[in-house]
Amino acid sequence: MRHRRAGSRLTRTASHRDSMLRNMAASLFEHGQITTTIPKAKAVQPFVEKIITDAKKGDLAARRRVIAKLGHDRLAFEWMYLPKNATEAEKEHVKNLREFREGFFDLPKSEEVERNRYGELRKAPKLVKHIFERVATRFADRAGGYTRIVKLGRHRIGDAAELCVLQFVGNEEGPEIGGKPSTRRRTADKRTAFAAKVRKEKGEAKA
Repeated sequence: MRHRRAGSRLTRTASHRDSMLRNMAASLFEHGQITTTIPKAKAVQPFVEKIITDAKKGDLAARRRVIAKLGHDRLAFEWMYLPKNATEAEKEHVKNLREFREGFFDLPKSEEVERNRYGELRKAPKLVKHIFERVATRFADRAGGYTRIVKLGRHRIGDAAELCVLQFVGNEEGPEIGGKPSTRRRTADKRTAFAAKVRKEKGEAKA
């Protein structure tokens, strides 16, 4: 019996599972959405929502609880800023990411970030500060249900695990949504088109 054993183990040890959930939550807070498997999304979803509920309180005790849940405070938005010797493809990728997420997060200005002469990050906004000032304020009038899981209808190469997008509510127009349809949908469309073709041929034959 699994008394008091809530949640899925995800075939990992406790330390590995905690580290994975913390990293996934940090990525979700930074990017607004992440692509993962359905069991992982269901495991990290309550973890993220409890952090947002704590952040909405806004006091020092809540900030300490959030830091404890995330393991430690870390630098956020490192992916937005590039060193001086970045390629054109990297610059274009970061530009597209910023344009997509500016509609959801009030992103920090580039002046808040400093790098040394080797391109390593020296100073950047902290993740917990971002959660309290940008994420929690966005859901101030919402009593729970801050995230949603959207199935993509495709499977991961290798183990064929079904993929989904875990995203914040209000950020439904991500690049992962609206991609290629599922195999079941393509098959149904082919059957519908074939049935319509047969009916048209029968109508022409009768005429």
